[in-house]
Amino acid sequence: MAKTTDRGSIKRSPRAPAKVAAKASRQLTIIICAFAVGLVGVAGLTFSSLSRHIDSGSSEIGGPFSMIGQDGRVVTNASLEGRPYLVFFGYTHCPDFCPTALFDISAAFKELGFDKQIAALFVTVDPARDSPEILKDYLEHFDPRIIGLTGDDAKTQAIAKAFKVYFKKVPGENGDYTMDHTGIVYLMDKSGRFVSAFNLARPPKQAAKELEKYL
Repeated sequence: MAKTTDRGSIKRSPRAPAKVAAKASRQLTIIICAFAVGLVGVAGLTFSSLSRHIDSGSSEIGGPFSMIGQDGRVVTNASLEGRPYLVFFGYTHCPDFCPTALFDISAAFKELGFDKQIAALFVTVDPARDSPEILKDYLEHFDPRIIGLTGDDAKTQAIAKAFKVYFKKVPGENGDYTMDHTGIVYLMDKSGRFVSAFNLARPPKQAAKELEKYL
């Protein structure tokens, strides 16, 4: 399975969740500004390469899941029936790849229009740090139709297995760590069936035009 590797160093902190979320929010704002002026294209090329490792229309990708959304509510595959959705695995301490993908997804959704019934799932592979509160703060910078999902280790492993996603904790210095993880965006249809790896290596209008086929 293809994977992407993040090597940013984020220190553990004993601070209260609100302070951690505020710091992450400020860092993310700076990151997004940098992407907006040139890094999006680089990430697009990475997605183009990764997507070749997924067989289009494979019935083996996806399936039932039950996770906790950033609002604290349970989100299952049944919750999304009737609208197409994208699925992307990552984590909020990801230094560049994850926010780039979320930025691109938000741009495509904006082109579709805010009235379109579509969603995207951002599934954390770092549930130890990514609580619903942290995910909520993090995703405020992106399209509101992007839903952050977290869960215990068993549920995280289960949804990762369903989507054939690889992830691994990589220890750093002084208790720091990063996460290696698969970096593919999956497109699911209204019935929750896998369609294909979704290509973000194109202008938002082109990405939106493909999504319109499944609305």
